[in-house]
Amino acid sequence: MANKPDTAGHRGRLRAHFLKSGADALPDYELLELLLFQAVARRDTKPIAKRLLKHFGSFSEVISAEESALKEIDGIGEAVVVALKTVQAAALRLSREEVLNQPVLSSWNKLIAYCRASMGFEKNERFRILFLNRQNVLTADEIQQTGTVDHTPVYPREVVKRALELGATAVIMVHNHPSGDPTPSKADIDMTKEVQDADAKLGIMLHDHLIVTKAGHSSFKDMGLL
Repeated sequence: MANKPDTAGHRGRLRAHFLKSGADALPDYELLELLLFQAVARRDTKPIAKRLLKHFGSFSEVISAEESALKEIDGIGEAVVVALKTVQAAALRLSREEVLNQPVLSSWNKLIAYCRASMGFEKNERFRILFLNRQNVLTADEIQQTGTVDHTPVYPREVVKRALELGATAVIMVHNHPSGDPTPSKADIDMTKEVQDADAKLGIMLHDHLIVTKAGHSSFKDMGLL
């Protein structure tokens, strides 16, 4: 009879290695194994972790994957999905707290990282507005619209209305391109101009418009489009 794998011993050794050496000492599949320990009892989780990475490509893409896509992988049930999505939610909350109520200019790289993490892996376009006060402190962060794979409707009047409701003096618009190409389209450029004009009439500044993907971003301000 073949020997059964020493699952309990392996889990103990991996936990000890993590506590002693930190997350940077673990390859992605071992970090995933640690997460899976919480959801999968008395089973070898290494094959599941490796299947996830092979299918989705990276640790970040695994935890950002949609529930339906995760459940297509052999060995993935509701408990595993909850464990993975909890980690994603915790990471996004931490990232958001690092930029909310902070001056955007002094936390710009963190702001970009937060926008990419929260929107860059989405399969459909989403339109987000970041609201700033007179000191350029980020005071509110809201998703305004969710669209299709290549379009999100944006209504300049609604952008201005919400900024006035929140007492914002400036806004940053953010949307994602599921295609992976952050280059703005003509429709993106035209819409941005419409919002900029509507904002300006009421003394609200459009600080920037960011387009994010899982691999990068573009800035209208940096490109000379604002």
